[in-house]
Amino acid sequence: MKAAIYTKFGPPDVLHLQEVDKPAPKANEVLIKIHATSVVKEDPDMRASPGFNGLLSPRHAILGQELAGEIASVGAAVTRFKPGDQVYGIDQFGAYAEYKRMPENGALARKPANLTYAEAASIPNGALTALPYLRDQGKVRSGQTVLIYGASGSVGAAAVQLARYYGAAVTAVCSTANLAWVKALGADEVIDYTREDFAKNGKAYDIIFDTVGKRSFADCRGALTDTGIVLATVPSPATMLHALVTARGGGKKVKFAATGLRSASAKARDLVFLTELIEAGKLKAVIDRSYPLGQIADAHRYVAQGHKRGNVVITV
Repeated sequence: MKAAIYTKFGPPDVLHLQEVDKPAPKANEVLIKIHATSVVKEDPDMRASPGFNGLLSPRHAILGQELAGEIASVGAAVTRFKPGDQVYGIDQFGAYAEYKRMPENGALARKPANLTYAEAASIPNGALTALPYLRDQGKVRSGQTVLIYGASGSVGAAAVQLARYYGAAVTAVCSTANLAWVKALGADEVIDYTREDFAKNGKAYDIIFDTVGKRSFADCRGALTDTGIVLATVPSPATMLHALVTARGGGKKVKFAATGLRSASAKARDLVFLTELIEAGKLKAVIDRSYPLGQIADAHRYVAQGHKRGNVVITV
């Protein structure tokens, strides 16, 4: 099978197509014929330099987290899926390829019937971050005021829609070029961060969700209600200290959650829930650009610029 691999850290051109062995599923695994994947913002970082995917050389030669495709075959012990099932899901590595194997109890669910494979592949990363932050950490509920900082990214676009689903009044913060687009996603108000600082406009919010790690608790404190919460996606030392200190009181808080480290079963349950929302028209896929697998280096260049609107999809 064809896969986009890299054997050393470096610029986008270290990614190249190569024939590799097609995986065979074990007894409790499924083999997925991938139709689409994506480039999430972490992928260029793992490609460019040592870190999460190794120190001297990449531990996993094939990147790619989100995927959507069709079950090609199943192991002898599999009962949850059968060949031909259309699925979508997420794993840490391996989706930049024509086939990938996953445990049947992995972060995998049947694809929403009203989405294409490309649309389905754009959902898991952003939505599986935004949902546990808003629902579990923020306890978002109807009537609250929620500000989404970085509302035009993958997590932000999902957060705007999910906050609206839960009945909150949503203020979205993004750049000038994305104001109308984010408004169309369901934001009640939009703020252009290049012209206005939400923390100084005199308004207070029940939840401030910083999806891009740009604002500190100190920045946001004055823009919170008395029991307001800052949801922080980047675990800086200051953020973690504030989370520890504010957890003890009943006033303003900052919370962090390692959503990517949740169990596969929890992610799978949330994918089923997201499928219900999507099929009910409450959540839609947001795709900025689409590239074929052979142009994966170009996709990485674009995502690394930090200006993608929603998701960048790779068709396989």
